[in-house]
Amino acid sequence: MTYFYRIARTKRDEEQIHELNYKTFVEEIPQHCPNDDRRLMDPFHKENTYLLCMKDSKVIGMIAVRSNRPFSLDKKLGPVEKKLSNPPRDPVEIRLLSIEAQYRTGRPFLGMLQALVNWCLKAGYDAAVISGTVRELKLYRQLGFVPFAEPTGTEEASFVPMILTHETYETGISGRITKPMLNFLPGPTAITDDVRKALSANPISHRSSAHARTMQSVQKQLKLLTKARHVQVLQGTGTLANDVVAAQLGRLSGKGLILVNGEFGARLCDHGSRFGLHYDSLEVGWGETFDMRRLEAVLDSEKICWVWFVHCETSTGVLNNLDRINKLCSERNIRIAVDCASSLGTVPVNLEAVDFGTSGSGKGLGSYSGLALVFHKQDIQPDSKIPRYLDLGNYISAEGIPFTQSSNLLLALDKAVLQVMHNPESHFLAIQKRSLMLRTAIEQMGYQILAQEPDASPGILTIVLKKDESAVHLGEDLFLNGYRTHYESNYLRKRNWLQLAAMNEMSDIEVTRFLQVLERLTSFNREPIRELNIYN
Repeated sequence: MTYFYRIARTKRDEEQIHELNYKTFVEEIPQHCPNDDRRLMDPFHKENTYLLCMKDSKVIGMIAVRSNRPFSLDKKLGPVEKKLSNPPRDPVEIRLLSIEAQYRTGRPFLGMLQALVNWCLKAGYDAAVISGTVRELKLYRQLGFVPFAEPTGTEEASFVPMILTHETYETGISGRITKPMLNFLPGPTAITDDVRKALSANPISHRSSAHARTMQSVQKQLKLLTKARHVQVLQGTGTLANDVVAAQLGRLSGKGLILVNGEFGARLCDHGSRFGLHYDSLEVGWGETFDMRRLEAVLDSEKICWVWFVHCETSTGVLNNLDRINKLCSERNIRIAVDCASSLGTVPVNLEAVDFGTSGSGKGLGSYSGLALVFHKQDIQPDSKIPRYLDLGNYISAEGIPFTQSSNLLLALDKAVLQVMHNPESHFLAIQKRSLMLRTAIEQMGYQILAQEPDASPGILTIVLKKDESAVHLGEDLFLNGYRTHYESNYLRKRNWLQLAAMNEMSDIEVTRFLQVLERLTSFNREPIRELNIYN
């Protein structure tokens, strides 16, 4: 872990960029004239985004990327697309690819190229063009760059126009030896080979016996996992599942109570309002838990017919106390509905006494998103007043398959749930261990994890960044190094939080490497030169 990668943002970065630029393109490659300052500022400096290779606090390599047209190659050759038989849709130009001489073999160069590919994927570019020095042409070819025009420049400083695409990168040395990105997102989840294979199988009719058997298998395993009496699988996401529950709550007489301590509790209120439900809300601060005595007092003082809340509040990592809330409601004959999107498959979930529960096929279950899950305690009849697709009774009367369904998504979910059910105790213990490892190290770095034990979900850790730091900048830099983290949602940006999901399988060695990179990057996550947008 000697080397790591980040986007240039500080005054010190800027100084080292100009110094390395001078060493490379004045002293080594005589492209520019010498000067007494021994610094060279690129004419497109203010438009460039610089991807840096760091050794401790020193910049040892850089790549400048720029998407503004015309490219410098456009000025030399005309539009580069006209020189290419298969022109890219959204290219970016690489300039000033430079690394200090003693680091030009091995990991630093390969790591810089991986950082470039990660940056392009993040920003949505499908190719990178460059004027590569002729003296390093063999190395460029090995890394996946393909020449597409004759050399330009002078005899002393000759350059070859080249292009790098995701396909040519994967066939080069870097692509063949680079490890896949490590996923700390709460969704989309990391997918195992068996689940991926199931999704790519030939589709079959949703009216076939084979599809019905897969549906029965999924329902059986989900009921074993949750102790729920019934579960229906819908084509959609957790949002659809909550709409289905809102439609059922609308059939109940009396007033409801929605508990809110984060973004997704607030979204339940939005579901309720859109369906015209009669309800009050009990709200506490983000990251806080509900006072059971206060909740009990509300339930006793008001005529509450149903309570709806989120089990794991994804926006904060708080794990609300399902058992305690369920007990309070059961004692008062109050119906209960719970959103388990980020808890199912991450922690043990008992829905035996829950009237309605919802989740999705992604996140803790480890499959692709696209299937909504609705758990229910009672048998429910179809209701013509509810839109057909949202009518839970339709699914029950049709034995779970009232409409067209994706056999591939269902088969993938079946494989994923079977993997969890193979040894659920070991599965949950591994998540807890991973979460504790992350929490301990991050708190030792001096950062606060928002949700505290025993009210924290092991599946999601919310890091509260310091006032002079940026969660967005840190998340972007982590992505360059091969780590997907959660920081782009508006509710996280607004609060300057970065989240790590421990629900994805990874080794202790991989977690340790991540923590080493995180610790190095946080020391640079200050003093912005200017607001640099990776979408340039």
